[in-house]
Amino acid sequence: MPAKDIFHDVVKRALVKQGWIITNDPLTLRAGGINLYVDLGA
Repeated sequence: MPAKDIFHDVVKRALVKQGWIITNDPLTLRAGGINLYVDLGA
């Protein structure tokens, strides 16, 4: 799993404050035998 950048928690808090629901942190996708990591699933 990749490291979170310095803005990750700030962005996550801002999204939650605006009413977003964070479903995955990080969101992991598997495609063609390759794992892909997206910062947040919301």
